[in-house]
Amino acid sequence: MTRREKVTRVIDGDTFETASRKRSVRLVGVDTPEKGQSGYRQAKDALVRLIKGKTVIIDTKARDSYGRAVANVKLGRRSVNKAMKKYEK
Repeated sequence: MTRREKVTRVIDGDTFETASRKRSVRLVGVDTPEKGQSGYRQAKDALVRLIKGKTVIIDTKARDSYGRAVANVKLGRRSVNKAMKKYEK
């Protein structure tokens, strides 16, 4: 299922919240550093610059153990997942 949603908050380099969901969205196939790990700030800042406050296209592929949508995300024609791969641990 594909939906257009506005990003309201970036949690880290691979997880964010939108205005219309109760739970956050995680980028499928992307694993950036968690808070406290080296590279966390760079990854989070990159995702903030890329999508915060913007409307993205979310294509949910699965749900994780926390109930979050695990999705491919696009900003226009640009893959957010692909853009964030370079910030992985």
